[in-house]
Amino acid sequence: MLTVAAHRTGWTLRAVVSAHVVAIAGQPVFAGAYLTGDFDSLRSHAVGADVVTSIGYLQVIVAIVVWLRLRQVWPFVATMAVVAAETVQYFAGLDGALWLHIPLGVMTVVAVVVLFIAVWRQPLLRRVREARDA
Repeated sequence: MLTVAAHRTGWTLRAVVSAHVVAIAGQPVFAGAYLTGDFDSLRSHAVGADVVTSIGYLQVIVAIVVWLRLRQVWPFVATMAVVAAETVQYFAGLDGALWLHIPLGVMTVVAVVVLFIAVWRQPLLRRVREARDA
C-alpha cells in the first residue's frame, strides 16, 4: 500500500518534470526567433535559460526525495544527467560556444522529453526490500 506522502512525492516529481518540459520547449522557439532577426528574443532565451536551469535544480531535490521515500533511484540518476548537460549548455551559451550550445541544446530537450514520458508512463511505487533468507 502506498502512503499519502509517497503518493504526493510521485505526483510532485511528475509536476516538476512537466514544468521542466514546458520551459525547455520554449528555448528553441526563442533561439529561432533570435536567429531570424528578432534580437529581443535573445533576452527571452536568456531568461528562459535561467528558468529551465532553476527548474532542473528543483527537480534534483524532488528526485532525491523520490529516492529516499520511494526507493526509486532512476529518477535521480536521469535528472542528474539532464541537469549536468543543462549546466554545460548554460555556460556554453554564455560563452558563445555555439558549436557546443546548439547540439547540446537539442540533446537536452530530447532528454527532458524522454524523462517526462518515463515519469508519466512508469508507476512511481515504493520498492519493498525483499527479506533475506537467514
